[in-house]
Amino acid sequence: MNLQLFAGEKTESATPKKRQDARKKGQVAKSMELPSAFILLFSFASFMMLGGFYKERIYRLFVDTFHDYMLMELSIPNVTAMAAQFTMEMLILLGPIFLITFVIAFAANYIQIGFLFTGEPLKMKFNKINPIEGAKRIFGMRAVVDFLKSMLKLTIIGFIVYLTLWGEKESIMGLAHVPLESIFAYVAGLTLQLGLKIGGTLIVLAVFDYLYQKYEHEKNLKMSKQDIKDEYKSTEGDPHIKGKIKERQRKMAMQRMMQEVPKADVVITNPTHYAVAIKYETGKMEAPLVLAKGTDYIALKIKEIAKANRIVTMENRPLARALHDQVEIGQTIPPDLFQAVAEVLAYVYKLKNRTK
Repeated sequence: MNLQLFAGEKTESATPKKRQDARKKGQVAKSMELPSAFILLFSFASFMMLGGFYKERIYRLFVDTFHDYMLMELSIPNVTAMAAQFTMEMLILLGPIFLITFVIAFAANYIQIGFLFTGEPLKMKFNKINPIEGAKRIFGMRAVVDFLKSMLKLTIIGFIVYLTLWGEKESIMGLAHVPLESIFAYVAGLTLQLGLKIGGTLIVLAVFDYLYQKYEHEKNLKMSKQDIKDEYKSTEGDPHIKGKIKERQRKMAMQRMMQEVPKADVVITNPTHYAVAIKYETGKMEAPLVLAKGTDYIALKIKEIAKANRIVTMENRPLARALHDQVEIGQTIPPDLFQAVAEVLAYVYKLKNRTK
């Protein structure tokens, strides 16, 4: 079996970086049906809650029109004042609906995707006008699913309207024998009832649509194992390159350390496995300083450099091991090793005919 066939399969969940990049591009799990369903439901609910307000404003609009403006002298100032008054009355009448629509639309979108502002979807993309890509969108699986959703909504809404009107058939047949005011009130109440039923049903369907959109979004974000490796390389760097950089850094640090060995006063050894180079300047240092240290091959190099520069090398196995384990390069020795190091330095100074 050729395992390369499975290398490009998108079977892995999206990484946080992939999700963040998709969100910046406006690619989020979002249902367009949910805001419209909530707007429809709350708009009809506003008619129920603010029915008295709407009735008063509409009544005032008709009274002003047929009682005041019909007898008004036709002139430019009067027509201008009438137009301004009509505009103000319409804004007051439609203001609550506009406000409810804006608030509900914002809340429905915020619940789905949170706060997101991006201009990426507005950018010009030539693949959007590509006829081949357009044909794929028209005849693709997503278009089929959208068509089936629309047919399902029409069927359910039609069934709800049928059941509601069938249940009111006797009242509807009797409208011919009631006053016009009663007919208007009945039709308004029936319309309100249908709006609330349809709005509630659309919200239920929109919730399922949101779950489907979330499933599709997660499916589109899936990555292959190679995608994850490429993303890691682009963010963290190629492991091979990082390894080479670290190796070069180690070599440079080793060179700097070896350059410090000729400045040492003494090199304490194990004698073969450990080597620690120490320096002390009276009056300038509070305690002896470790210039270099290492084991095995590094210890051998330290001893070779010390020998080439005539640095005293002393064997002291416990002290060499303790200095190597407890003190880092560039640090002073701890107080518990003062006595042992002082004895070594005193011996070195004596060999060099120096006094401490």
